[in-house]
Amino acid sequence: RRRVSRFLLTRLARVVLHTLSDFQVIGRENLPEKGPLLLVGNHFHFGDPVIAVAIAQWPMEFLGGFQFVDGPTWIHWIPSTWGFYKVRRGNASKDALRAGTAVLQQNGVLGIFPEGGSWASVLRPPRPGTAYLAVRSGAPILPIGIDGLVNLFPSLRRRQRATVTVRIGRPFGPFQANGRGRQRREQLNAISDEIMRQIANLI
Repeated sequence: RRRVSRFLLTRLARVVLHTLSDFQVIGRENLPEKGPLLLVGNHFHFGDPVIAVAIAQWPMEFLGGFQFVDGPTWIHWIPSTWGFYKVRRGNASKDALRAGTAVLQQNGVLGIFPEGGSWASVLRPPRPGTAYLAVRSGAPILPIGIDGLVNLFPSLRRRQRATVTVRIGRPFGPFQANGRGRQRREQLNAISDEIMRQIANLI
């Protein structure tokens, strides 16, 4: 989808990051050549999806919040131009989950930030959707850890360039959850915890 606009946004993301910061990528050798793949990362800044786009070597889709409650209004055109599957905060979004599953079942790459929002500076408990998608699709998971992006604009105001680092971990999974009811929820919770541990190891 949207090949031209996404091509241009990808190039723009790389130029902006390398121009405005000391942008470092560690672990490029861990990037798989193709999907299916579920890319996950910590979410401390509204610009984190830009990092994912900048390091990607394949077309990417995203699941994200329906409203941008923690980013300035001037950046809203970027996700709208890219196009993403919208999840309503606080509610299960069956359409978004079905779309995300379809992307993975077609060997695509889906980006999702398990915490569900970027309003904290420490890792928070994940929302259940990421584990659900991992189990439903059987896709491996690629963790990334993002450091320093929160310092980008404060550093620019001081006429300095922040160091922004993204560490790419090794893919892990796939996962299965064979239980029902409470047992299945516990299995999904355990998968969610493992996803967050993998991300924590990279930041």
